[in-house]
Amino acid sequence: MTLRRRGEKATISIQEHMAIDVCPGPIRPIKQISDYFPRFPRGLPPTAAPRATASPDAPARSPAASAGPRSPSDGGRDDEEDVDQLFGAYGASPSPGPGPSPARPPAKPPEDEPDADGYESDDCTALGTLDFSLLYDQENNALHCTISKAKGLKPMDHNGLADPYVKLHLLPGASKANKLRTKTLRNTLNPTWNETLTYYGITDEDMIRKTLRISVCDEDKFRHNEFIGETRVPLKKLKPNHTKTFSICLEKQLPVDKAEDKSLEERGRILISLKYSSQKQGLLVGIVRCAHLAAMDANGYSDPYVKTYLKPDVDKKSKHKTAVKKKTLNPEFNEQEFCYEIKHGDLAKKTLEVTVWDYDIGKSNDFIGGVVLGINAKGERLKHWFDCLKNKDKRIERWHTLTNELPGAVLSD
Repeated sequence: MTLRRRGEKATISIQEHMAIDVCPGPIRPIKQISDYFPRFPRGLPPTAAPRATASPDAPARSPAASAGPRSPSDGGRDDEEDVDQLFGAYGASPSPGPGPSPARPPAKPPEDEPDADGYESDDCTALGTLDFSLLYDQENNALHCTISKAKGLKPMDHNGLADPYVKLHLLPGASKANKLRTKTLRNTLNPTWNETLTYYGITDEDMIRKTLRISVCDEDKFRHNEFIGETRVPLKKLKPNHTKTFSICLEKQLPVDKAEDKSLEERGRILISLKYSSQKQGLLVGIVRCAHLAAMDANGYSDPYVKTYLKPDVDKKSKHKTAVKKKTLNPEFNEQEFCYEIKHGDLAKKTLEVTVWDYDIGKSNDFIGGVVLGINAKGERLKHWFDCLKNKDKRIERWHTLTNELPGAVLSD
C-alpha cells in the first residue's frame, strides 16, 4: 500500500480492496463477495441436475458429493458450503423433476405490521380511540352513559400531551341544556375516567329519533378548549335494559344540520303527572321534577318555577304556579297536585300548557321552555293526554321535552 501526502486523495485499486480487510488489526485476506451470497440464485447448478433423475431407491447423496471430487485447495470451503445451504442455494428438498426451484414469496415488509404503541396510518386512529358503554333504563326513563377510557389521543399541548375531558349532547336539539361532561384529566394521552353520566326523561320516542354525540376535548386555562375527536351513536341501536359496550375510533368534527328548526331547540325535560278524579270531578296536574334545564343566569344556573294553564281560559282563572327553586338546573317540586274542575267530556276540547321560568329580582323573568298537552299534540304528548282520558282515577306520569317556543302562547310573565 503506497503512502500519500496530506491533502492528497487516497487511491486504491479494486484488487487491493478485495485482498485487504479494512477492519483494524493485521492485514489479512478476506472472502470474495460471491462467498456471502447464493452461488446459483436463479436455479440449481448443472452438477445437481442428475440428482433429480436418480432412482428413488438410490441412497441420498449430500450436496458436497454431487459436486464431484474436490481438490485439496477446497478443503477450507466447508464453511462456505454451509453458508450457501443456509441461503438456499440448493433448495430445501429434491425437486420431482428437472427445472428451477420455485421462488420464495417475498417477506412482508415490517412497516405493514401494526404498531401497538404508535399511531396507525388511518386518520381516525390518529385522533385516538374511546371505550364507553350505554344503557337505556326504560322503566325509569334514563340513559346511562359510562365513559371508561381513551387511548392514543392526539397531542394538543406543547409538552406533547393533553388535558382531555368528554362531553355529551343529544341530537337533534343540542344545547347547553342537554350537555353533560366528565371531569378533566391532566397531562395524559391515555385517560381513564370510569365515570357515568345520566340523561333523565328519555322516552321511547327519543330512543327512536335521537343520536348521542360524544366529543373528546382538550381543556385550556388561558384560551378556548380544543376539539380532539368525536363519535355519534343512534339511540335506536340500543335495546332497552341491555348494556352495550363500544370501542370506537374518534373522527373529525362532523357538521351539524343548521337547517334544523330553531323553534325545536331543547331547553330541558319535565316530569308531569295527570289524573282525572271522578270524586273531585276535575283534572289533577302534578309537577314532579325537571332535569337538564337551560342555564339563564350568569352563574351557570337558573332559579326555576313552573306555571300551568288549561286553555281556552275565558275567565283567566286556570293559572297555577309552583314555588321557586334557587340555583339549580334539576329542581324537584313534588308539588301538591293542581286541580282543574271540569267535566270529563270537556277535556277533549281543552289544552294543558306547562311553562318553566327563571325567577329574576328587579327585572322580567326569563322563559326557559314549555310543552303543550292536548288532543292536537303529537307523539308522547298526545299519548299522555289520551291515556289520561281513557283511564279515570289513574295517575299517569310522563317525561316531556321542553322547547323554547310554544305554538300560540304568549311568552310573558
